[in-house]
Amino acid sequence: MGIARHAAALLTGVGLWVVPVGAQAQSPVVVELFTSQGCSACPPADGLLAQLADREGVIALALHVDYWDYIGWADTFAQPAFTQRQHDYGVAAGSTVVYTPQMVIGGADHVVGFRPMEVADLLMEHGNAPDPVRLSVDATGDGYDLQADWLADTPAPPMVVHLVAYQPEERVEIARGENAGRVAEYHNIVRAGMCWPIGTGPRRLRPALRPRMGCRGLSSCSIAITGRSLPPLGWTDPAERGA
Repeated sequence: MGIARHAAALLTGVGLWVVPVGAQAQSPVVVELFTSQGCSACPPADGLLAQLADREGVIALALHVDYWDYIGWADTFAQPAFTQRQHDYGVAAGSTVVYTPQMVIGGADHVVGFRPMEVADLLMEHGNAPDPVRLSVDATGDGYDLQADWLADTPAPPMVVHLVAYQPEERVEIARGENAGRVAEYHNIVRAGMCWPIGTGPRRLRPALRPRMGCRGLSSCSIAITGRSLPPLGWTDPAERGA
């Protein structure tokens, strides 16, 4: 199965979702699910994320953590960077403890466990937030050209692009651990993430992104853009990986 590219321009404020390139849609809310193949409480949340992945106005992403691997099953999608991102979210919220499953809505609100009604309420709240950013994107042969317009009366904040490569769907036969014997289906599985500062000050920025990650040359690639605010936690600066 090919890996799809999801390039999210995440600024302070909100923007728009473009799938495919050039087509405008409602600004999406980013939902990050921290999960693990070795967590017996996670399958219901994994199922909820699968539903959100098909929902208009939502960017649903699964980040698999590695701290359940000691039980006997090493999560095939887990990366230390995703575990670090969850810990960083906890520290930002004043906590040193992390849980699975945990959803982070819009980079701000945390939902631990399987609580679909709470998630629905937060999606509505974030989706109704004002939109001070207008974004557009054009695909090039080797990346993306973006335009970000700050529409609010206040000074434009520092702007950062998050690039995320994700796998749309995968079935996994889990042989050991708490979910031994389960054939699990996972959706929008993040495989790589990167932060890309694009500047501050001007009310209009026109960055050119030329990333070296994820799905270049593969089929089933898409691009989504949102101006919603997310912290650059756990991602790699492109200067550190030659991107």
